Amino acid sequence: MKPKKRKQYISLMEEYLPSEPCNCEICKAYCIRPGWWTVEEASIAIDAGYGDRMMLEMSLDLTFGVLSPAYKGCEQNFALQEYSHFGCIFFSNNLCELHDNGFQPLECRFCHHSREGLRQKCHADIEKQWLTPAGQALVAKWITMSRIRCLLR
Repeated sequence: MKPKKRKQYISLMEEYLPSEPCNCEICKAYCIRPGWWTVEEASIAIDAGYGDRMMLEMSLDLTFGVLSPAYKGCEQNFALQEYSHFGCIFFSNNLCELHDNGFQPLECRFCHHSREGLRQKCHADIEKQWLTPAGQALVAKWITMSRIRCLLR
């Protein structure tokens, strides 16, 4: 009987490698909707002073939250649909302020017009990280720092 092979762990950073820079209309459209950080990236971004430019996106069933770059006008708040048309707070003049500074979310670095359909897989894998105790502890820390009223318990 053969011993079972252990599944090798591949980090999200290894699985979702950065794409080539592109400013085509499809890639710029990706930049309108804020991409998600991993839990570790969001923690580092908070420590670097970006916490006041984040928002809290809630799952559809309201059981967990994800920190992301805010929509313009929606900083330190829940992600509110009425602000979504303003786009990502870090995207201005067709450029990302976070590009190449070490704070660009994994989902943003990965997405590219040549990777059609893969954004959803990346998004879902990042969501799984936020569904952990560490992810939700960071959300709780951010809520306290941001002083937003959390109606969920």
